[in-house]
Amino acid sequence: MKKILARIFSRENLLALLLCLILIALTIFTVDTTPTWIYQGF
Repeated sequence: MKKILARIFSRENLLALLLCLILIALTIFTVDTTPTWIYQGF
């Protein structure tokens, strides 16, 4: 059982999970803001 948990929660897996969560959070927080540079030409 300890080997399985150590394999799942290895350092590489935790870093990949952290990176994925950061990308998801950035996507969620930037979706609701409208890009004003699109409308500057009109």
